[in-house]
This record gives sequence, C-alpha cells and structure tokens, in this order.
Amino acid sequence: MMMPPAQPVAAPVSGPSLRDIHLPPEPSWWPPAPGWWLLAGLLMLALLGAIWLWRKHRRAQQQRRQVLHELDRLVMQHQRDGDQAALASGLHQLLRRVARKHDALAAQQRGEAWRQTLARMPVDAVTLGRLLALDQQIYRPPSSFDHAAAVTAVRQWLRLALKPATWRRTTQEQAHA
Repeated sequence: MMMPPAQPVAAPVSGPSLRDIHLPPEPSWWPPAPGWWLLAGLLMLALLGAIWLWRKHRRAQQQRRQVLHELDRLVMQHQRDGDQAALASGLHQLLRRVARKHDALAAQQRGEAWRQTLARMPVDAVTLGRLLALDQQIYRPPSSFDHAAAVTAVRQWLRLALKPATWRRTTQEQAHA
C-alpha cells in the first residue's frame, strides 16, 4: 500500500509577505543628460558663428555694390557733362577711400608710397600706370584723357581691393604679425 504523500507543514509566517518584482519607471526625457547640454551648446555656438559670418559676408557684398554703384554714377555723370577733371578726381577719391580701409595712411600718400599701396593688388603694370596717372590728371589742364581705360583700370582694381583676401601684406605688417 502506498502512503499518501506527506503534506507540508506550514511554517509560521515570520517576515513580510513578498510581492511580484516591479521594474523602476523609465527615465524622464527632461532634464537631458550633460552630453546633450554640451551638444546643444556647441550647436548654438555654431549657429551664432554661421549668422556672424553670413552678416559679415552680406556687409562686404553691400559695400562692394555701393562702391561699384558710385563708380557707375561717376561714369554716367561724365557722360552727361564731359568734365574729365571731375571724372579723374572722383575716380582718384574713390581709390583713396577704398585703399584707406586697408591702409590708414593711404589718404596721405604721394608718389612711391601711393604706388606701393596700389601695387598691393595683383594688377598688371599697365593698369597700375593708369591708376597712377589719375593723380596727375587732376592737376593738368584738360587734355586727352583715356577715360574708358581709366574707368576699366579703376573697376578692375576696386573689384580686387574689395576682397580683403587679395591684399598683399607689406613688410611692416609681416614684421608685426
């Protein structure tokens, strides 16, 4: 005969009753981890830098347009009145103003110093000669003046001069750098 299986004896309850295992709640998306804050800061700096570069580029483009528009205005004024001295003076003043943005002494330079300032742009010798001739044309009595060649030379020099990367550094600037 078989014996009935033994019934376990219930032990007296001496501790807390156990419940099912519960997982902790999912982490909150806010506040983000420090790495995300760092990434957000870097993105913000990159955005501010891009905005600054864009504004700088737009200002340079606007300045280029204004200077070239002034050159066109001088040419149109010359076509209306035919005053060669006024055209030469206006072209020369425009050159001086643009050169002064890169070299503060450009407004006071004469002779060889002015030639060196103009030569800091990569232009050929013929263009440089036409630009230097403007200085003397202002003080001469009306004579034959190739205004079309002078305007072309000034336009070529201004297009290069309005891009700061094209300016050649002088030996003094290289010594200070």
